[in-house]
Amino acid sequence: MSNDALAADATKRKSSIWKFIIPSLLGLLLFMTPVAYDGSVTIPVAVLAGIFKSLLGDKAPLIVTGLICVAATLSVVTTFFRPLHDNKLIKTLFLTSYPWLVMRVLGAVFAVMTISEVGPGMIWHEYTGALVLKDLMPTLLAVFLFAGLLLPLLLDFGLLELTGSLMSKIMRPLFNLPGRSAIDCTTSWLGDGTVGVMLTSQQYEQKMYTKREAAVIATTFSAVSISFALVVIAQVKLEHLFIPFYLAVSLAGFVAALIIPRLPPLRWKANQYDDGTEAENCELAKKPLSELFTLGIRQAIARAEKSKGFKAVLADGSKNAAEMVFCVLPVVMAIGTIALMIAENTSFFSILGAPYVPLLELLHIPEATKASETLVVGFADMFIPSIMAASIESEMTRFVIAAVSITQLIYLSEVGALILGSKIPVNIFELFIIFILRTLITLPVIAGVAHLVF
Repeated sequence: MSNDALAADATKRKSSIWKFIIPSLLGLLLFMTPVAYDGSVTIPVAVLAGIFKSLLGDKAPLIVTGLICVAATLSVVTTFFRPLHDNKLIKTLFLTSYPWLVMRVLGAVFAVMTISEVGPGMIWHEYTGALVLKDLMPTLLAVFLFAGLLLPLLLDFGLLELTGSLMSKIMRPLFNLPGRSAIDCTTSWLGDGTVGVMLTSQQYEQKMYTKREAAVIATTFSAVSISFALVVIAQVKLEHLFIPFYLAVSLAGFVAALIIPRLPPLRWKANQYDDGTEAENCELAKKPLSELFTLGIRQAIARAEKSKGFKAVLADGSKNAAEMVFCVLPVVMAIGTIALMIAENTSFFSILGAPYVPLLELLHIPEATKASETLVVGFADMFIPSIMAASIESEMTRFVIAAVSITQLIYLSEVGALILGSKIPVNIFELFIIFILRTLITLPVIAGVAHLVF
């Protein structure tokens, strides 16, 4: 090879290295760097989303309602009449199955009824439709916009290839997951569970995760953020116990992550990609760390070389954001409202919670009957158990309820609805089974910590 060719090759390689380093560092900064903001610890993407949400102010629910109505209307037109059937973006955003079409339309109906306060009060009450539309949806809109736009920084420039190679030494032996799943977990932990689900969904669609891996990561590692854990512990008036509280949450979550993926329904998920192709056995965990680092760098640079530049990143990010806004927001509005209506207006969750009374008594948790009513209602919304627990006198019981509500992880007003609205292969019945399993496994762990604390 001539000197000129060698020089050109070296220049190209150097350019590729910087193409990997700069966007990846920016992605790490935005999604995984903890920062202190407004009295809590969060990540820059969440800060940007919070600023955007505050700029929207009182107009946010109206804007969300408009977006949901647009999504429902265009979904009806596209699904029934198939205009622009060759447009890939239109098909991705608005061509859907009839059950999901019903959910989008229902979400639009609920949003309009809530914003105008017409129809049955149980739909737009402050603890049902209004809670979803006015408190949750503006936050989701802001998170979806910024996280969706910026996710390509994590996905498209090699960071996940390097992380996946290095973390396979931990994630494969413990959880039988790719090393890259550590990014999903950390992003959820520092930022928000919804961002973790978005990240998992995007990688599943890109054949980075199999059906089993995507289902496990979304239902096991999409943890709520540290900042929201602070809100929960404050609701039950135990802020002074945050450190043992979060240690209990972390320990219980780790135990659940070890056990639940090895139980049905997650163990029954196929180890194949979305298109049906089988996954190959991963041998990375058996390689020495130095070899994994070299392999990870090589894969990261190769991935960065495939990137088509800033315009492509912006286009991919815009598509991500549009997909989350138009495909997921209406579903969250529908499912979240229905779940909260059931929780507020029926004894359904109280009846389901009754079998937990003997277990709570066995674990020597005071006020077991009252506590049992909170354990299943978390499936509707994670914050409801803490609201209900505020009236319980026993500090130990409030501690246990608050910690369990966080480790249950799946709640239909946000993360659950987000998973159902994505292509991750988990249905609502499976989500409920996983929720029950998480409750049964984490409750004794948290109770044990509570007895050490009190």
